[in-house]
Amino acid sequence: MINKKVNSVQEALQGIEDGMTIMLGGFGLCGIPENSIAELVKKGTTNLTCISNNAGVDDFGLGLLLQKRQIKKMISSYVGENAEFERQMLSGELEVELTPQGTLAEKCRAAQAGIPAFFTPAGYGTEVAEGKEVREFNGKMHIMELAYKADFSIVKAWKGDEAGNLIFKGTARNFNAPMAGAAKITIAEVEELVPVGTLDPNQIHIPGIMVQRIFKGSTFEKRIEQRTTRKRD
Repeated sequence: MINKKVNSVQEALQGIEDGMTIMLGGFGLCGIPENSIAELVKKGTTNLTCISNNAGVDDFGLGLLLQKRQIKKMISSYVGENAEFERQMLSGELEVELTPQGTLAEKCRAAQAGIPAFFTPAGYGTEVAEGKEVREFNGKMHIMELAYKADFSIVKAWKGDEAGNLIFKGTARNFNAPMAGAAKITIAEVEELVPVGTLDPNQIHIPGIMVQRIFKGSTFEKRIEQRTTRKRD
């Protein structure tokens, strides 16, 4: 029987070295692999290129890696909640590649499917298109985008089994789904890890073939990125 379970986050992250490119699932603070990020901080791995929809907040998520200057380049769609990110970007300490959100998702999905490139109209006529091939389809101009090439993909799921099959909960599915299987090695951290055969096959979102290592996270804070309230009338 296939068993992809590893016993700790330390074992799961073996092989991640300085200078590598890593995909990290999540959207804002929803569904981020926080145990893995915390371990990367402890390991002191540096010069990382991180692909993530956004860059966490100042004291949580990828913001922790930014605080320690462990990220060399950030490839993201939205970064407006992280003051340290802004400071490093404006000072030239951090290389930044901002990408339209749909394009970022498709660059992950293309890598997952083994497709090297695709055409999209998003970004045509802007600086996003600089240096990229342009072609016309059905009277509309498109730019060619390359699929991502990453050494590791780290995703977070609600449940998983020891064969690597994953189930996400609600909106935490987000970028975790297209990033699973989109790198050379995919690591899944889960809230609940169960024996093979426990999960309903009809409920599985990502099959185990796309996951190489799976472990049960120790704690999950599940922070809320922003909370807006108003006084009662």
